[in-house]
Amino acid sequence: MSFKVVIPARYASTRLPAKPLLDLGGKPMVVRVAERAALSGAEEVWVATDHAEVQAVATAHGLSVVLTSVDHPSGTDRLAEVVEQRGWDDQTIVVNVQGDEPLIDPGLITQTARQLAECGSDIATVAHLIEDVADFFNPNIVKLVCKANGDALYFSRAPIPYARDHFAGAAGKEILPSGLPAYRHIGLYAYRAGFCGAMPV
Repeated sequence: MSFKVVIPARYASTRLPAKPLLDLGGKPMVVRVAERAALSGAEEVWVATDHAEVQAVATAHGLSVVLTSVDHPSGTDRLAEVVEQRGWDDQTIVVNVQGDEPLIDPGLITQTARQLAECGSDIATVAHLIEDVADFFNPNIVKLVCKANGDALYFSRAPIPYARDHFAGAAGKEILPSGLPAYRHIGLYAYRAGFCGAMPV
């Protein structure tokens, strides 16, 4: 299985300006993310940025980098521009690794690419079982409901699926019901390049 990784690295973060250049143990964050992505077995790893300073830092560290438009509303749009600029074949698998994940497990990147390769869809993502009731009720954690075959049905920041009778009972919010299939979505996506190429850039 072959796949590529694109790391969207927007400079003008609202909460943390110049986030891709934040120093983490002597290296910029975007470099740390790229190093982890390279361990996934990807045949190519590209940084996609909208800023010349991020481009210069990435180049200085020997990374492949594409300068993209400043007008993209999301990392996925930035990835679509990279697909267009690079002219990748429609069946090329491209994993979007967020630029603020310096500790990401390289195996998770590989798993996401493999998920797409095996399912035959245009998009794949990953999730894991929620075991902590605080995570289940945390609106900052995106929950996911799947079909029996693993296809995603619904994403929500609200608790889903909601075990109404259990949570209304004496147990309250102290424990999750046994066997509740509650999953936490991990913000990692794999796309077929043809799908990205169909997006406006």
